[in-house]
This record gives sequence, structure tokens and C-alpha cells, in this order.
Amino acid sequence: MLFDASTDLDSLIARALAEDVATGDVTTLATIPAERAATATFLVKEDGVLAGCRVAARVFETVDASLAVTWTAADGDPVAAGTRAGTVTGAARSVLTAERLALNLMQRMSGIATATRRMVDAARTTNPAVEILDTRKTVPGLRLLDKEAVRLGGGTNHRVGLYDMVLIKDNHIEAAGGLEAALRAAHAYLDAHDLALEIEVEVRTLDEVDRLVALIDGGLRVDRALLDNMVVRHAKGSSDTALFDTTMLAEAVRRIAGRTATEASGNVTLASVAQIAATSVTHISSGALTHSVRALDISLKVGLA
Repeated sequence: MLFDASTDLDSLIARALAEDVATGDVTTLATIPAERAATATFLVKEDGVLAGCRVAARVFETVDASLAVTWTAADGDPVAAGTRAGTVTGAARSVLTAERLALNLMQRMSGIATATRRMVDAARTTNPAVEILDTRKTVPGLRLLDKEAVRLGGGTNHRVGLYDMVLIKDNHIEAAGGLEAALRAAHAYLDAHDLALEIEVEVRTLDEVDRLVALIDGGLRVDRALLDNMVVRHAKGSSDTALFDTTMLAEAVRRIAGRTATEASGNVTLASVAQIAATSVTHISSGALTHSVRALDISLKVGLA
């Protein structure tokens, strides 16, 4: 079954609240009178891109539908340290019970959106048309939110899962008996099941690039070539002025010569992405956007209403 963004979010929030609150927020129940009202302010404590506002609001609504959440900034907005992004008003007990889950999701999403925006901006200094892609390297259960955050940061989603794109990687090629066998089998499967899905093929050497080009010229459709690990980081102490060697990647793009879209993967960081983009590759994917994200520092400051 495919994911539905709204129902999956509600399910995620329900599971997360069950994990965190379980039989009750005993500290809040013990210390805060039931009739006490509060207003809490979202305070952004470092520069970045805001993401997860709608998700945080849904957390508060799930805990207590009478809570009122108001935003002065929106998902996708650049924010500076010190920004007061919004408020939540209502029963103090409810605000405190929902606080940590709302912040956990919002901080992670804002961290992803911030990292994505920085990478997009850096890449487009040398290649204004390049697309920055995410990957499937996400926390299980959080993929849709991770990918929403990438979009809010100006990136583009790769496939959501294993079901919405054919991505023939090295292990598929090996198990299928070779590049041509894997690609022909993929076309036959899509035809047999009447599936209109894109096909991407991973290549790791220039010889593999040449074989892929020959198959495309022979009439086999390939929507994108994944140029994997063709960027090499220089060893420490190198006298070269550039930190990364993109020679093979640039040659691969030259040999493909626009026959299909191209995607660079491997050694993609904020430090390398502009140099990678300068090869004229059309897409750059980075697992680091989601698997190594640093949360943006956002707090919720509670005061009496």
C-alpha cells in the first residue's frame, strides 16, 4: 500500500505520542493545575530555513484540539537567530505534553531544509539548472517528512520508495547477469505490468558509461544515468588547489552527451557540490541531507497566558 501524506502523519503522531506520553505526562500532571493557561513561543536560535510548522501544529491539535497555534513565519521561510516563529496558546498541561514531539519533528525538518537550501545555493553558483536530490537514506517512518523538508529547502525528491521508479544498481546488474540483461528485463517487466515508471541505471566506470551509451543508442530507454562515486576526494596534503577530483565525472557527462539525464552520487558535501555541479551534470543526490542531518536549534518558551 502506498503512503498517504495526511493519514500517515496522523499515524506517526499517534505512535510517537504513545511512545513519549504512554499512560500520562506525570511531571506535568503533578505540577501544573488543570485550569492553568499558557502561551508558548517558538524561538529560532540559529539562522536557517524553517520547516515543520504544519506538522508541529498537527501535534498540538492531536494532543488538545482547543490549543490555538499561530505562525508569524511559514514553512520554507529563511529565518534568523532570534526569530519568534509563532505561538501556541491554551491549557498549560496540553502545551507541555505536546512540546517535545512538536519540537523534535520541527527541528529535524528545519535542519534538513536548511542543509538542502545551502547545498542548492552552493551548487547553483556553478550550474544554475542543476537539481539537488534526496535519497532513501531516511529514518524509517519519517521518510515523507524528511522528503517534505527537502522540498521546503529547494531540493527535489528522488523516488519515495522501491515502488515508484526503477533504479538498477550494481547489485541488480550483478544478479541479473550484466547491464544489458538487467535493462532489458526491466523494460520487459514494465511492459508486462503496464507500468509507466522512469528507469535509472547506475554506472561506476567509464567503460560502463560507454556500454550504457551503446544500449541507449540501440534503442533502450534510460531516463537517467547514476554516475556513482566518480568524485574522488584528494588525500590530505595534496598540493592541488581543488579539494575534489571531478575529472571522471566530467568525462562521463561528456560521453553521455545529453542522451539522458545524469545524476552524480558519492562524496557529495557542501564543500564539493559546486565543483560537482560545474561538470554540467543535471542532478546531484546527497544522502547526507537526511541521514546525517543536524537539527536546527528551536525552543518553545512557555509563559502564563
